[in-house]
Amino acid sequence: MKKDFSEGARDSLPIAAGYFSVSFTFGIMAASMGIDPITSGIISLTNVTSAGQFAGIELISAGCSYIELFLTQLIINLRYGLMSLTLSQKLSEKTRLWQRFLIAFGNTDEIFAVAVSRDRDVTPAYMAGLEIPPILSWTAGTLLGAFFMNLLPYYIQSALGIALYGMFIAIVLPPAREKKEVLGVVLLACLCSVGFKYLPVLRNISGGFSIIIVTLLCAGLGAWLFPVNEDSSPAGDEFPEREESV
Repeated sequence: MKKDFSEGARDSLPIAAGYFSVSFTFGIMAASMGIDPITSGIISLTNVTSAGQFAGIELISAGCSYIELFLTQLIINLRYGLMSLTLSQKLSEKTRLWQRFLIAFGNTDEIFAVAVSRDRDVTPAYMAGLEIPPILSWTAGTLLGAFFMNLLPYYIQSALGIALYGMFIAIVLPPAREKKEVLGVVLLACLCSVGFKYLPVLRNISGGFSIIIVTLLCAGLGAWLFPVNEDSSPAGDEFPEREESV
């Protein structure tokens, strides 16, 4: 058990380092919207989702309704449910139900990628080592970002405020340059967002529902126009069959 935990903690170090920098930006953004550092830290500790948290505080700041906030978070974070279902096939057969719930809570994109690439069953101890450092780093980065935001001059606060947009551009550009399908969906999403901002009827729709509509519309059109060829996917070899069922 100790060996698995240590191995998971070792594998989590690059993730924890990356999470600190991103969550620092989230803390800055939350503080700029009037959210105190402790509240920001609690948000990060109980959510652990970058895109969901950034979108969430934007909607909260805009005074959106609970239904808008709920639907936006559901759409943005739906992938975590799918990833947890996939990860469950890699978990040790001795993993208990309550342990599966805890693992699902900390199952992010990067943690999922590391866990499923392991060449043997994933134990609860390994997942604890893999998840705890990134969660603590994510929370600590948020607290420090929110705290130092209040100490920085206004012009520096404004400059740091655009770091979020730079982060999203850095995430989107590499796959968009490599795959025309991704580029097409990105351009379509940009066009739809501009429409919801300036067109007479669409601009009356609130920000929360605009995000929901654009996400569903562009993702749906992308899946329809650029379907994935499942026959060429190596996913089938990713999880070998076990002799005994769970």
